[in-house]
Amino acid sequence: MSEIKIPVGISNRHVHLCQADLDSLFGKGHQLKPTKDLSQPGQFACEETVTLIGPKGIISKVRILGPARPASQIEISKTDSFALGITPPVRDSGSIQDSPGIIIEGPAGRVELKEGVIIAQRHLHLHTDEAARFGLKDRELISVKFEGDREVVFGRVLVRVHPAFKMDLHLDTDEANAAGLTNGALGVVIKQ
Repeated sequence: MSEIKIPVGISNRHVHLCQADLDSLFGKGHQLKPTKDLSQPGQFACEETVTLIGPKGIISKVRILGPARPASQIEISKTDSFALGITPPVRDSGSIQDSPGIIIEGPAGRVELKEGVIIAQRHLHLHTDEAARFGLKDRELISVKFEGDREVVFGRVLVRVHPAFKMDLHLDTDEANAAGLTNGALGVVIKQ
């Protein structure tokens, strides 16, 4: 297998909302206002932000990502979890069962989630054609090496394959900062 270079996309804390919670926070029938397309087709950053309220502290101006989802989910870093006073698990997106809850505050009200806060597992999005070309499979775990002044190998990178995906490695801000990475930096895949 030839060397596979993949770009990194750094994911800051963000919120995914279901329509019912969006209505509670911004008013009935509120539609998200896209401001920027994200690396994955159909996904976008929104104009709207919310405040996260944990038992120990708050984080304001947390960006909402769209479109609306079936269940609300908050993705934060380990550093954010200390500020909020919660202990979220490292999970794949959408896997929120038995995760901690939080209060979300918007301009029209508050929502108290019973669960839904996670630290997103580092993952590589691949289109089905890209996965076939590279010999990688959905749900496979790989490692990715980044060279430089703070060289690092990230292990347990979850491969996520779908015909709507575009190649992009998602790391959170803690991971990227530890390695001195910026958006678009190229890493090399190492199969485990």
